[in-house]
Amino acid sequence: MDSCGNIAIIGSGSWATAIAKLVVQHTHHIGWYMRHDERIEAFVRLGHNPDYLTTAHFNVKEITFSSNLNDIVAQYDTLIFVTPSPYVKQHLQKLTVPLHDKLIVTAIKGIVPDENMIVSEYFHQVWQVPYDNITCIGGPSHAEEVALERLSYLTIGCTNVEKARAVAEILANDFIKTKCSTDIIGIEYAAVLKNVYAIAAGICNGLKYGDNFQAVFLSNAIQEMKRFLEAVNATTRCIDDSAYLGDLLVTAYSKFSRNRTFGKMIGRGYSVKSAQIEMEMIAEGYYGTKCMHEINKTLQMDMPILETVYHILYKRAEVKTEIQLLTKNFR
Repeated sequence: MDSCGNIAIIGSGSWATAIAKLVVQHTHHIGWYMRHDERIEAFVRLGHNPDYLTTAHFNVKEITFSSNLNDIVAQYDTLIFVTPSPYVKQHLQKLTVPLHDKLIVTAIKGIVPDENMIVSEYFHQVWQVPYDNITCIGGPSHAEEVALERLSYLTIGCTNVEKARAVAEILANDFIKTKCSTDIIGIEYAAVLKNVYAIAAGICNGLKYGDNFQAVFLSNAIQEMKRFLEAVNATTRCIDDSAYLGDLLVTAYSKFSRNRTFGKMIGRGYSVKSAQIEMEMIAEGYYGTKCMHEINKTLQMDMPILETVYHILYKRAEVKTEIQLLTKNFR
C-alpha cells in the first residue's frame, strides 16, 4: 500500500465516488479533485456526494477537497482518474504540473475523442508518463453495486506487475476481489468495445428482440472483440476472463448500464440527440463508436457490430433495417 504514496481521486461522478469509498477505507486520507466549489461545499455539509451515490457516506475529515487540479497533482503521488473520457483533455488543459513522475490509475472505460487513443496511450504519448507508471481498472463493476458492497471482481492492468499489485491492495476488501494483468492495452480496448456492443444490445432490446437472440448477439460480440484485440495487441490473453467477457455481459444486460439504456431508447424510436438529452448522463459508447470506427480504418478488421452501431449513430441509418442486415452475419 505504501508504494502508492498519497492518493487522490480526479472526478466526481458515481464511479469516482465508489472508488473513493474503497480507497479511503484503506488509507484514511485521500485528496479529491472536483471541478465545482458548490459541489465540494455541499459534499462537506452533507457528508456524501450531493449528486451521485448519495447513500455512500464519508468522514469528510479524511478528505482534502480541491477545485484546483494543479494543487492536487502537486501534492499527491498516485492519481486515480475517473472522469468521462470526452472530458479528459478538457480537465488536463488546466494542468501546468508534470505527470511523468506520478502513478496514474485510469478507471475511465472509454477512449479520448479526437485523439482516437485509449487513455493509457494518451497519458504516455501526450503527458510523457512511462507505461510502467500507468495502471487501469477493468472488469464488471457497476458503481451502484460496488457502493452497495455487492461482491465484485476487478482486474488491475499494468506492464509493471508490482505496481498493479500495489493498486490492487488499495481497492481490495471483503466484497472487492482483485487480480492483476499485464494486458493494459487489451483491457482498455475491451472496455471501449463493450460499451459499443452494449448500445447494440440495447437497440435490439428496444426493437423487441428476445433473450435467445441476445445470447447469440453476445456470442458474436465477444468473437468480434477477440479479433480486434488480437490485431491491436497480440499477446496471451483469455477472452473469457472477467475483464473481457465479464465486463461485456454486465454492460449488455444490466439495468445500471448507461450504454444499454441509451441503445434501448434508440431502438424504441428516440433520435440520438433526444436520447442523449433525456439520459442526462454520458454514454461512453457513443464516442467510443466513432473512435473505434476510425481506428479500424487502419486495421481493417471484420467488425460488423461496430459498423452497424456507427451507421445508426453517425449516419442516421434506419435502425430496424441495419439490425436486420447485421443478423444475417450471425451464426
